[in-house]
Amino acid sequence: MRNQRVRSGEIELSVRVRGEDGRPAVVLVHGYPDTGAMWDEVAERLAGQIRVVVYDVRGAGASSDPSDPLDYGLDALMGDLEAVLDGVGADAPVHLVGHDWGSVQGWEAVIGDRLRGRIASFTSISGPDRRHMARWTRDAVRSGPRGVAEVLGQARRSVYMPVFMAPRVGEAAARVLAAGFGRAMRLREGADPRPGHPAETLPSDARNGLGLYRANMRRGSAPAGDGRTDVPVQLIVPVKDRYGSQSLLLSARGAVPRLYVRRAPAGHWVARSHPHLIARWISEFVEHIEGGPETPALAHARAAGQPGKDFGGDLVVITGAGSGIGRATAHAFAAAGARVVVADIDEGTAKHTVDEIEAAGGEAHVYGVDVADAEGMERFAEYVRDTFGVPDIVVNNVGVAVAGSLLDTSEEEWARIRSINLDGMYRGSRLFGRQMVERGEWGHIVNIASMAAFMPSPDLPAYSATKAAVLQLTECLRLDLDRYGIGASAVCPGAIDTPMIGRTRFAGLPPSVDSELRDRLGRAIERRGYPPEKVAQAVLRAVRQDTPVALVTVEARFARALSRVSPSANRALAGLARRAGDRLRTNVERLHG
Repeated sequence: MRNQRVRSGEIELSVRVRGEDGRPAVVLVHGYPDTGAMWDEVAERLAGQIRVVVYDVRGAGASSDPSDPLDYGLDALMGDLEAVLDGVGADAPVHLVGHDWGSVQGWEAVIGDRLRGRIASFTSISGPDRRHMARWTRDAVRSGPRGVAEVLGQARRSVYMPVFMAPRVGEAAARVLAAGFGRAMRLREGADPRPGHPAETLPSDARNGLGLYRANMRRGSAPAGDGRTDVPVQLIVPVKDRYGSQSLLLSARGAVPRLYVRRAPAGHWVARSHPHLIARWISEFVEHIEGGPETPALAHARAAGQPGKDFGGDLVVITGAGSGIGRATAHAFAAAGARVVVADIDEGTAKHTVDEIEAAGGEAHVYGVDVADAEGMERFAEYVRDTFGVPDIVVNNVGVAVAGSLLDTSEEEWARIRSINLDGMYRGSRLFGRQMVERGEWGHIVNIASMAAFMPSPDLPAYSATKAAVLQLTECLRLDLDRYGIGASAVCPGAIDTPMIGRTRFAGLPPSVDSELRDRLGRAIERRGYPPEKVAQAVLRAVRQDTPVALVTVEARFARALSRVSPSANRALAGLARRAGDRLRTNVERLHG
């Protein structure tokens, strides 16, 4: 490693260069309140094949402070970056990587004219461009209540910004930040402090760096333009970032024609917690921009960067996708750009779903599997991994229902509903969850539960018991997978018009009564008019927003609230439903003699 000093006006910047001259150069720019040492683990991994340049930004680490504490505007910071490029002899365009405020600087470098032609590519981590941010806010607010909620959620994440910008209050906050930074890194990011990070200069770095907020975030300081750039950009989105929502961090979609999106299973300081992953992605991206082939992972990332395709390039596995909620969910993911594996015990219906998706211009593949077959599910998981790769999203959807008293539910019926509704969810979660963990990247598992999970019913004891178990299984799975940055959601619909109603058997009743009750129930659900497509959209939202439990219908939300506020009232309501069911069953039995 070679240390040198580079002058930019009154500022002296501390620069460190690793790797051999003549190789493609990567410049790593840190954010607040870090120094260039934040990149040490990443830089060491890159230096064997790439020339790596790291510097402390003005006011941080071994670099000097500006005489004016507000001299942190992006024009000044671009001057510093230009001086570094000149100082290290970067004659060829370099590959820029920025984190946090370093990423904000990177966006300015590739969008503005000052460094045009000197940047070959840009990798952005947790630092959106302010023009993209303004457009995202405007579009989200105009989109309706959910968009407004997203903006308010981001405002909550950014509540520290006005604190940092306030005189004296900001300085007090900087002192608190410096005192607890190392402990917060360990507890929140899973990155233990080590020599160099947090830096010994952290108290002064945190205080000086307030100028970044005060010079660039005040009213009227936003740059003009739409934020477009022709420079290829790799966008690394840490899915557990506490300071930027995924929606905001993806705001570059549409403004960058060559955009590659990667989702990292980590928090804001992903370069410290997952340096191997960041180094691999940077190296792969640089090699491709320098003329190497586009790897399958990069092709996936490029598809994920397309505007309007929230799940572009993702591999989604859905069981029970031949009909009902599974079929609708397969269509929804395919329309959002995903590659879908459509699995069902009835391979014919699964093939029909695939044909529909392909006719609409999507990509889908069929597989016949019985989720109650443990060995068959093992083969299915291996087939998906070996043929298409590790799935990004898995939706365990298969479910059956048995109605009637528990006293009339046979051992065979109990075993069947448990093997499908619960064991099938367990197998899909375990087999594909293990693949996701071994891959070491982002992933999400969705288990379809039901409002029956928290609303007791004497007429659906087996179904309700298995769905309650699915809900708890998913809650446990979510806690288990959180350490790996993988999400898990339980989706709880209510009365949905699906073919499952027509396959529900009423235990302990003659066939004619069973058939009549099933027909009447099916007509009532059909009149309610809640289609599976609405559940599918709830599934996509649950994945997008990493929702622990998604309540789809009004009755599901009501039952969940009632089960928490007044369990006795919940049981009383179930009793009323039981008496209504008893009257209906008596009438049907009289009708059939």
